[in-house]
Amino acid sequence: MQRQIITTGFLLLSLIFPLKVLAKDYDNIYVFGDSFSDTGNVFNATNGIIPPSPTYSNGRFSNGKIWVDYLASDLGLTLNLKNNFAFGGATTGTENIGLPSLPGLQQQINSFVSANETADPNALYIIWAGTNDYLSYFFDGDPNPTNAVVNLSAALTSLVADGARDIMVVNLPDLGKLPVANFNSQRSNLFNTFTSTHNSSLNVTLKSLRQQLSPDINIIELNVNSLFDRIIAAPEEFGFTNVTNSCISEDLSVVPIDVPTQQVLCNPEKFLFWDEVHPTTTTHKLIGELAFSALEPVPVPEPSAGLGMLVCSVLSAVSLLKRKIAN
Repeated sequence: MQRQIITTGFLLLSLIFPLKVLAKDYDNIYVFGDSFSDTGNVFNATNGIIPPSPTYSNGRFSNGKIWVDYLASDLGLTLNLKNNFAFGGATTGTENIGLPSLPGLQQQINSFVSANETADPNALYIIWAGTNDYLSYFFDGDPNPTNAVVNLSAALTSLVADGARDIMVVNLPDLGKLPVANFNSQRSNLFNTFTSTHNSSLNVTLKSLRQQLSPDINIIELNVNSLFDRIIAAPEEFGFTNVTNSCISEDLSVVPIDVPTQQVLCNPEKFLFWDEVHPTTTTHKLIGELAFSALEPVPVPEPSAGLGMLVCSVLSAVSLLKRKIAN
């Protein structure tokens, strides 16, 4: 009985002061996807032609660092470019809408698996693809959210089969809000539908995979869609003044798309989008911070005076009951 009372007391204390779970220390980051995560693969493959400097920075499809750069820095890691398999233009399948000779997501995964007999279980693996599956609409493609999510599931399970344990999967921002689509309500609505169908199906698929896979597989779903919606709904809270137009007048990083563009003289720090598809480095920093928060535990708040009194009450009750039992 006494042991039960003591256990109950400490259980109450644990509810008041929850134990902080330490975040995992990753020893590496492996990245798979498209231009949102490409840190120089297309740039190197095209001898510095795409994306063009100095409009785009250091091989990134933005005006500065991209989110995986920021995430690696927050984790205290140096991003090894050899571990980044993401190529601008990659679809979730085997196609690349930028240059057909460049890989899609499936080739990226296959290249990694072929080169690594066993994946590092202490590394973080990132998959972010899908945007180009829907941008293929501009190139007479036939976007299919079901196929895209099946491809993402195949990529994830291939990494798991190779030994990966911590895998971050990123959903899509509202593609209907991209400058390449938002000039026309009909096209905006179409891409909004693509996005919502994709994200909903991806969410269901990831839940199913969590149930099917071993309990030690950690699937981290990063909700970039929610972040973009918050920014667009209240841009001033994030320091933005323009969340509609692109900072530069056209997307020079891909094959030109025959859509109206608007010349904008801009301060990049105030813009959500750098070109008609890609975010500014300021936006990428926010994405990196979101990813970091998804990996880090929520700090336990300092106990208030009220909680302190409650603790004293719990301890006093436990002590009193122990004395009664002893007598």
